[in-house]
Amino acid sequence: MLPGWVATAAGDYGNIKRIRSVLSRHGVYTVCEGARCPNVFSCWGEGTATFMILGEVCTRSCRFCSVRTGNPRGFIDAGEVERLARAVAELGLRYVVITSVARDDLPDGGASVFAAAVRRLKKSGALVEVLVPDFRGDEVAVASVVYASPDVFAHNVETVRRLTPYVRDPRASYERSLAVLKMAKDLGMSLTKSGVMLGLGESFEEVVETLDHLRRADVDIVTIGQYLRPGGSPRHLKPARYVTPEEFERLAEVARSMGFKAVAAGPLVRSSYRSYYLYKEALKNIVYIS
Repeated sequence: MLPGWVATAAGDYGNIKRIRSVLSRHGVYTVCEGARCPNVFSCWGEGTATFMILGEVCTRSCRFCSVRTGNPRGFIDAGEVERLARAVAELGLRYVVITSVARDDLPDGGASVFAAAVRRLKKSGALVEVLVPDFRGDEVAVASVVYASPDVFAHNVETVRRLTPYVRDPRASYERSLAVLKMAKDLGMSLTKSGVMLGLGESFEEVVETLDHLRRADVDIVTIGQYLRPGGSPRHLKPARYVTPEEFERLAEVARSMGFKAVAAGPLVRSSYRSYYLYKEALKNIVYIS
């Protein structure tokens, strides 16, 4: 039984049907459905969505994620970026989040497709946030995405260092995730972002340590949310506990005191939770030095 504080709101069902119809017609896939996000109905009810590119099959098998695992064997859908742009235009979105499955079968991990999507959407006037995989730590791949000029570059550490081998695919690394975020900043990104899930067995002190590591990597925006087993699937990790709203607020205060420019913390917070709001909040808190 879930505690009351992780209950989800239904949202505007009429708008949900409209968005689903547009996505289906353009053959565009969202992480909202693929990862069984608990906010799918409320977000779609508000007319927002996070788009997943590079297919529906991930080459990695993290124990928190319900996206299908397999080997896409190098396949890239040449028309995907244009279909995405048409869907975004029809939905009238001004802020778009693009993410993807991990594509270890591709030489650049799919970075060139991310870059193409960013350039196409920016040409249409949309603000674009990318939530990227680690690209195996390849600086050339990271640079190709950064140089396409997304408005926010995001990559999630997901959990604390101690739990990373237990929670994430063996090919993922806590240190590599921090390095990718620092790499993006060093390459010129104004705003970088990361996310952490709680309720997997971490201590409060370990979460604070992770926040400190993210700030040392010069990350600007952080999201902190409750891990929920996707659809109650027994194949995925069971939450060790449900973190209270009070503890989330304590962590939000710690994060703000560390100097993050924007913070979202709460039971239903996810990587793309209120992304446009966090982007605007972070912009307000940027200090320019001439």
